[in-house]
This record gives sequence, C-alpha cells and structure tokens, in this order.
Amino acid sequence: MLTTTNAIVLSKLKYRDNDLIVKCYTQQLGVVSFLLRGVLKSKKGHSRAAYFQLLSQLQLIIEYKNNRSLQAIKDTKLSTIYTSLHSHVLKSSIVMFLSEVLSNTLKEEEKNETLYSYIETTLMWLDTHSEYSNFHLLFLLNLTRYLGFYPDTKNIDQPFFNLREGRFEAKSQDRYSLSGKNLTLLKQLLGTTFDALSTVEINAKQRQSFLSMILLYFELHLGSFKTPKSLLIFNQVFN
Repeated sequence: MLTTTNAIVLSKLKYRDNDLIVKCYTQQLGVVSFLLRGVLKSKKGHSRAAYFQLLSQLQLIIEYKNNRSLQAIKDTKLSTIYTSLHSHVLKSSIVMFLSEVLSNTLKEEEKNETLYSYIETTLMWLDTHSEYSNFHLLFLLNLTRYLGFYPDTKNIDQPFFNLREGRFEAKSQDRYSLSGKNLTLLKQLLGTTFDALSTVEINAKQRQSFLSMILLYFELHLGSFKTPKSLLIFNQVFN
C-alpha cells in the first residue's frame, strides 16, 4: 500500500556499510522505522541521506506493509526548509537533545494529528526566533499534555507540586514534592506561550535544575523513559 504522509525524523542509525535505519514520527501512521538501502553509497544517495537530519520535516511516499518492521520509502521531499535549526550550534544542540527525548517517548504506531501539529509548529517557531534559551523547557512541559500527564492546574496556588501525582498540594508528601525556585518556574511556564518565553528570566543553574526536574517527571509517568544520553553535552553547551 502506497501512503503519502508528512514526517519528522526522530533518529538515524548507520546499518552495514551503505544503509541507514531511520525512525520517523509520521502524521498518518505514528512512529515508523525505515530501511534506506544503499543511501550512503552514491552521490545521489548522499543527497537523499541529507534529508534525514534529526527533526527534519519531510513529505514521504511510503510502501507500507503491516507485517514488516522496517518500511520502504519510494520518494522523499522536504516539507519545511529550516534556515537555522541545523546550522546554529545552540539550536542544533536542542535538536539533538529533543530528538532523543521524542524518540524515547513516542513509541506507538498510531495516528495523533494534534501531537504531530504541536511538534511541527514549535520546531518552525524555534527555527525562526533568536530568543530561545528556555524553549526546551516549555516544549517538554507542553509535550506532557499530549502524553497524558500535563500538570493539573486546579490548585495552582498551593505551595507544593507532587511530581508523582501531577498536581499542586498544600503539604509536602515525599521527596517528589516540588517547592522553591523550580515550583515558581513551573507556575510561570504553565501560564506562558512560546512568544512570551523571553520574559521568563532563568540563569544557567536554574535552567539545568528545572530540566532535571522535568525529566524526572517524565520518568515517573513513563515507565520506559530513560535520561537522554545527550543531556550532559547539552548542559555543557548551554553553559
């Protein structure tokens, strides 16, 4: 069955000498993995391989078969041409980090157009803006809405946030009860849009602390989630 769909590249892995295995989040089919045979062999193949940079937005024609774990791509086009996402060192660090998080969290082969649209539009926002140092924090926080554990803001004025339960509470329950600067920042970001992110002032130490907290939040709510391997490099670049 031939299927045409937009797709976002989550990961790529060299296979044998000339092949690539690429995992994409597609608009029509959810997460799909592809085997690109011989793509690293010829000059023409190298040109095609360049399409599959992390978080690139593509339009694919797929030869899809239900009984196959690695699908085949008949044709590839760029659906969005980034101007800075892969060429700017800080933005490319964000791309590397977020692609690993998304590859880790998006597992299901099922269609979710609202989640796809969220990832698609926020990446385009990042590509075209120059104030983005807190982008990844808001991106991850908003991502929890589509993954099913967005913070319950009903009692947002309470002095603690229970990471395990995902809600604000009057008393500290255990070591997963959040307070202090991370709590203040969480409340700020819950009421912030990407366009207003530049008004949220955070130093590098607070940014790292909050990122560690939100990754812990992912771990508590997604049993298979693992801390990204790129986290250490990512923090070093942003310092």
